[in-house]
Amino acid sequence: MTIEEGTIDQAIAVSKAIPSFEAPPERAEYEKRLLGVPHLILVAYEAGQAAGFKVGYQRSGYFYSWMGGVLPHFRRRGIAKALADYQEEWAKQNNYFSITFKTRNQHKAMLLFALKNGFDIIDFEEKESVATNRIWLRKTL
Repeated sequence: MTIEEGTIDQAIAVSKAIPSFEAPPERAEYEKRLLGVPHLILVAYEAGQAAGFKVGYQRSGYFYSWMGGVLPHFRRRGIAKALADYQEEWAKQNNYFSITFKTRNQHKAMLLFALKNGFDIIDFEEKESVATNRIWLRKTL
């Protein structure tokens, strides 16, 4: 497996192949969030094939891990952990003191992954259904 810094188009292509993303963001949303702020786009490859991605950017003095995922047939191979480790190291080298993200209650695997990797729950947003409630997490670097 290799991890490379990638492009918006590469991130979008991987995100559209992840079934749990019902309506992944389009280019305009990426540009709105990433243009003019420090950001990092990562793409993981296994055997030359895109297997996962992770996108984050500076937000109000901290690094916000916005989007990420691994294609189903590449899961349980350490790809998500490798992407997270790369992002954390990059964030440290760029003088960030924490990484923050939010996820939906329905994404249990993401919640477990975050908790196992040192993230703490810091906030909660109630939405129209329990499944879509948002859970905010932060890891101090």
